[in-house]
Amino acid sequence: MTNFFQGRLYLAPIGDYPQRVLDLGTGTGIWAIEFAEQFPSAEVYGIDLSPTQPDWVPTNVKFQIDDLEGNWAWRENHFDFIHARNLEACFRDLPKFFRQLYKHTKPGGWFEIKEFEIQARSQSTELDENHIFNRWERLVRTHVERLGKPANNAANRRYATGLADAGFVEIVEQKWKIPIGFWPKDLELKKVGGCNLSLFDESLEGFMLFTLRELAGHTYDETQEIIDEMRTALGNPKLQPYYYM
Repeated sequence: MTNFFQGRLYLAPIGDYPQRVLDLGTGTGIWAIEFAEQFPSAEVYGIDLSPTQPDWVPTNVKFQIDDLEGNWAWRENHFDFIHARNLEACFRDLPKFFRQLYKHTKPGGWFEIKEFEIQARSQSTELDENHIFNRWERLVRTHVERLGKPANNAANRRYATGLADAGFVEIVEQKWKIPIGFWPKDLELKKVGGCNLSLFDESLEGFMLFTLRELAGHTYDETQEIIDEMRTALGNPKLQPYYYM
């Protein structure tokens, strides 16, 4: 998503000298690595359940394998900046997550999350409720919530209200339309849309096999049919697909 923000890694007004920074759900660690290179005096920690980070990283980056749903081991008021993105449906207890964020953020520190809605939309066409974009949203939301994890948190403003309930102030909520595919005329948005289309194309099957087969009870062939229908719709420039972040 840094392409959409003209290469900016963050939007919060963290100042020029952040000292301790935490990246939640760090994945490959690319955000933590780039942030550490931009701020060589900062201590940057990346946390994830999976050990997918590279071995060779800047000396001011440390990666840890941990479950964010557990109790955090860091000291209270420890981090100047906590960053997260794409944590949709990761938490059974969102209020606990928000309380831990508040507990471990320094007074005057910042938390920033970028989250997308699970509902794909069309800019050019009014879609009926049986369109794959709408069926897809219902499938994901229904079966993720069966696992006890609330879904569509961004669309339902659970982050903004939950952070306020935990004690955060000066909460800023912004919403952007993110294209999927090469349909935008603007060259930068076309690039963002192309990256998004590649991401969806690569991740749809892995994400939905468990949801559709194990939770929804679909056969493998039924699952592939739904995935193929979604992939085709996302790649259809006439629909001008997008989602909100």
